[in-house]
Amino acid sequence: MAEPEPPVAPSDPAAPAVAASPVRIYRHRLPTRIWHWANAVTLLILLMSGLMIFNAHPRLYWGQYGANPDHAWFAVGATPTTGFVRIGETRIETTGVLGRWTDAQGAEQTWAFPGWATIPTSYSLADGRRWHLFFAWVLAIGLTLYMLWTAFGGHLRRDLHVRRPEWSPRHIWHDIKDHARLRFPKGEAAARYGILQKLSYIGVIFILLPLMILTGLTMSPAMGAAWPWLLDVFGGRQSARSIHFIAAWLLVLFFLVHLAMVLLAGPVNEVRSMVTGWFRLPPERDA
Repeated sequence: MAEPEPPVAPSDPAAPAVAASPVRIYRHRLPTRIWHWANAVTLLILLMSGLMIFNAHPRLYWGQYGANPDHAWFAVGATPTTGFVRIGETRIETTGVLGRWTDAQGAEQTWAFPGWATIPTSYSLADGRRWHLFFAWVLAIGLTLYMLWTAFGGHLRRDLHVRRPEWSPRHIWHDIKDHARLRFPKGEAAARYGILQKLSYIGVIFILLPLMILTGLTMSPAMGAAWPWLLDVFGGRQSARSIHFIAAWLLVLFFLVHLAMVLLAGPVNEVRSMVTGWFRLPPERDA
């Protein structure tokens, strides 16, 4: 990480105080910025095309097999008058949003997810698969390159490594309370990732995204024949599909929390740093 630019101080101690220039640091290197924006687009397309594929059979099972007569642990469905989501034995009415909704032409539809949330917007399982498989390759190649750069380029050691004092329950609880109170780091502390940021980024890069790729491969009959151990690892093709679905929504949750933190911490400074790499340190609270 580059050294911060020194603040400008008044030369005459007797002169009126002059506001110091903002201190800037080079926070995000080029590979991080490229991967961040490419990944945002890739994951959005994967989510929307994945919802189109899910519309073909909006039910999830555990184990190797699953079909309409089998009991699903999760389902999105419709009756002649309502839409609903069922999780286990709990049923939630979702008419107008999921299961049964009205399209832009005013016609009632009974797909699980509405057209505005899917790619393509009109029902087409074949096109949904084409979009999904192409961008799955984009995700897999991009993630592999970024993981290698993170490990060997110093990003993991410098920015994501969780040091021994940070594992302290007291330290973690303090960070949780600060986030709950919207007390974000100031000054030099803002240049470093907090423990919650480190754990969430490590979880996404090294756990959630690889899990998405591996469960996606497990659902492929060709890969099941080539690498049958994948079926054993994930407990069957239907279990892999369920894990894939859950991991996708955990990524959506991460995105929503990440977006909220950016908006609360100062969107102009945060977005600019992810475009140019340069980040302005927020002044200390007592400054």
